[in-house]
Amino acid sequence: MRSEQGAGRRKRRRGGWLLAVVILAGAGGAYAWRSRQHAETAKPAARAPAAVPVTVAQVEQGPFGVVLGSLGTVQAYNTVQVRSRVDGEILKIGFREGQVVRKGDLLAQVDPRQYQAALDQARAKKTQDEANLKNAKADLERYTKLGDYASRQQTETQGAQVSQLTAQVASDQAAIDNAATQLSYATIQAPIDGVTGFRQIDVGNVVNAAQQTAIVTITQVEPIFVVYTAPEEQLREVTKALAAGTVPVEAWSTDGLTKLSEGRLDLVNNQVDTATGTVRLKASFANKDHALWPGLSVSTRMRTGTIPDAVTVPDDVVQHGPNGLYAFVVDDQRRARMQAITVGRSTDGRTRVTKGLTPGQTVIWRGQSRVQEGALVAEAKPAAAEAKPAAAEAKPAAAEAKPAAQEAHGADNAALASSEAH
Repeated sequence: MRSEQGAGRRKRRRGGWLLAVVILAGAGGAYAWRSRQHAETAKPAARAPAAVPVTVAQVEQGPFGVVLGSLGTVQAYNTVQVRSRVDGEILKIGFREGQVVRKGDLLAQVDPRQYQAALDQARAKKTQDEANLKNAKADLERYTKLGDYASRQQTETQGAQVSQLTAQVASDQAAIDNAATQLSYATIQAPIDGVTGFRQIDVGNVVNAAQQTAIVTITQVEPIFVVYTAPEEQLREVTKALAAGTVPVEAWSTDGLTKLSEGRLDLVNNQVDTATGTVRLKASFANKDHALWPGLSVSTRMRTGTIPDAVTVPDDVVQHGPNGLYAFVVDDQRRARMQAITVGRSTDGRTRVTKGLTPGQTVIWRGQSRVQEGALVAEAKPAAAEAKPAAAEAKPAAAEAKPAAQEAHGADNAALASSEAH
């Protein structure tokens, strides 16, 4: 009896252990399954490729100026080397180097005393001969009134003397004019308006009419010329524009960043240089501000016409590829698509597109180096636009902090007054 009870107890204990093992195994499996589900739920999803930040622009249509660019050299309108036309000592210099002078201004004064003396002598000689002529005319008149009482020979001789003295007076007047001219040469004046260069003669030097050294060189810079060239292929276009009216020309610095002056085309040379295949052109500029200087190298921009409805894009939109020129066009899905294009001339930062683009399309202007065919793009915001809202937000915060500081300061003052009262 006892053995049967003991066997029953052992069976119950064994069954309990088995039940416990089954429960623990089920709990472990459930825990493992939940951990796996949690790990799969917490695992981040694969991220989509980020959009490439770029700057975009619109394809525009409108008037487009036809501009021909070239390099040229500034030339003075007139250049004069001022020399002395008489001999003598320089008594005075009437200009400063680099000064703007006007026609007739005093440049130098040569000692005029010998030329003044020659003029006075010529005038005195004329006065003497005029007196002799007057006396000879009086004698001729008397001989004529005597009639038969005076011989014919005396009358004819007196008439010849009057004619001789008349010619002598005329010669005296010519001598006076010559002496006056020589005296005027002693005062050297500016022959044109312009700017003086370096002074080559000082006060006290003796000059003469035969010397080659100029006293100073004057260059006229108002107006002024720019001489430049154009390819012979453009000759017909240039001559046609000049025949139609005024052809505006702009002079820029050689780096193309600064516009110096505005003028117009005056001359197309009468022959083409066969060695270079170019034709020389001359444009004139008012140059009131003296921005152009003789000998200066400049870049020229000549406008020969206007295309009324040209399709244009910014210059940086045009890209060079192995198959030719192309541009990145942004489609409705904000993806970049390579589009082959054909372009014409460029003017003022814009290029004319003759084939491949239509007005209104969105193209990538900057940032193409990071863009590939089909890449997702996003328009980049300028740094200035982002900094402005940040500054606007900082300003109200500072405004709010100011009243708080004022309240704290007022509380401190009240506490101090209370302590002093106690």
